[in-house]
Amino acid sequence: MPSAPRPAPSRDDAVAPLDEADYRVAFELAPVGLVLSRHRMMVDCNQVLAQMFRTPREALIGQSFQVLYPSPAEFERTGERILHNLGADGRYADDRIMKREPGKAGGELFWCHVMGRALNRDTPHEAGIWSFEDLSSRRPIAPGGRSGLTAREREIAALLIEGQTSKQIGKAIGVSHRTVDIYRARLLRKYDASTTAELVHKLVGG
Repeated sequence: MPSAPRPAPSRDDAVAPLDEADYRVAFELAPVGLVLSRHRMMVDCNQVLAQMFRTPREALIGQSFQVLYPSPAEFERTGERILHNLGADGRYADDRIMKREPGKAGGELFWCHVMGRALNRDTPHEAGIWSFEDLSSRRPIAPGGRSGLTAREREIAALLIEGQTSKQIGKAIGVSHRTVDIYRARLLRKYDASTTAELVHKLVGG
């Protein structure tokens, strides 16, 4: 006698809840670097991030994000920019120049796309989750940009690449648009470019 057909799975049975181990696997196998932060300190990160910055994961956990920046000034200014430009939902994103091999004076600089979300919009640096995508394969730093740019010039270069105007850049970093124009002129000279479009082309390794 044939057995009775099994009842169709309910909606709750069809999608089993993920346990903590599943979330850990997703965290580790994400295609981008991931970091959980508190007060701009790295409380956890995945292996993708560790490989991106060419340092052991254990050496990054507990460290300030500052070790991933070319200079302390860039770390501080990025923090201020996040506070100033955070979205209403606590999200923020930009492209910036970062440094591999924390603690090494000659660590390689590279373009990185960073996206994140503050868990508390009112205190953005209290806790958050951040993703890091290495852009170096399609946006190499031109030779002159490795050591020839100041921290402020790198910051403005990143915003120029995004297509922002002098007024937009000035608002984002808290300076006048005339100050931005002065830095833009310096960048044009350093890269021997006659227009902003040519400058951007050279900045991205063209």
